[in-house]
Amino acid sequence: MLSWKQVSADADVVAPDERMSWPRTIGIGAQHVVAMFGATFLVPVLTGFPPSTTLLFSGIGTITFLIVTGNRLPSYLGSSFAVIAPVIAAVGSHGTGSALGGFIVLGAVLVVIGAVVHLVGTHWIDVVLPPVVTGAIVALIGFNLAPAAKDNFEKGPVVGLVTLVLMVAVLAFFRGLVGRLAIFIAVIAGYLLALAMGDVDTAAIASAAWIGLPDFATPTFHLSVLPLFLPAVIALVAENIGHVKSVSQMTGRDLDPITGRALIGDGLATMFAGAGGGTATSFMTSSYL
Repeated sequence: MLSWKQVSADADVVAPDERMSWPRTIGIGAQHVVAMFGATFLVPVLTGFPPSTTLLFSGIGTITFLIVTGNRLPSYLGSSFAVIAPVIAAVGSHGTGSALGGFIVLGAVLVVIGAVVHLVGTHWIDVVLPPVVTGAIVALIGFNLAPAAKDNFEKGPVVGLVTLVLMVAVLAFFRGLVGRLAIFIAVIAGYLLALAMGDVDTAAIASAAWIGLPDFATPTFHLSVLPLFLPAVIALVAENIGHVKSVSQMTGRDLDPITGRALIGDGLATMFAGAGGGTATSFMTSSYL
């Protein structure tokens, strides 16, 4: 496991074994919570899974990933958007348990691929999935989510527009830590505006329990459903490789040797989620700027 060393406040890039001062680290961490929560929460909402269970296994998966990679590849594992279509099909035919079984098989395949990559290297994946292919896959996943973004925006156009404009303005006109916290500042401002407009149900917040357990579920396995999840392996492999290469390019460090471990970590996280009722996990961002 790597230990962190503090970098100067004007550092352009914070590498995996580095960190900013604690106030800046806490600020960037808070922004990560805000930015990643929305995406991780959206998948269970779209697929009918319990959001609290998904969040729990997202945390377990992230810890697992950091342990497997020796803390050399900072990442957060959130809900994978690549499995939305097969999940909807599986739930419609054999219930939620069949989708969880699909996650376990999906994760197991990813672990096997990761083991192969760790033993023989990444050259064969570079040939099969060159950057132009991996980039296109990730872009298509984003484009497929455009209708969901449109629907959410239409539910609160005023708040959505104010949040978007504020985020762009902060990015454009501020430098340093304030500019890097554009997402956090915009989301907090948008929430306060929604609260003032009466769009936030505070009664639900007040009645929620302080401590509780999420809803767990048991996976089931159906041969007619499992093949639906296998194409998602391509997307997850592409996302993993693209993430490793982006970190390498930004930090100037060769991280290809831990690509296999990254795939294994993501596969294990997906299996854990499938075993307890969460959704499949995938890279959503790295923990550096």
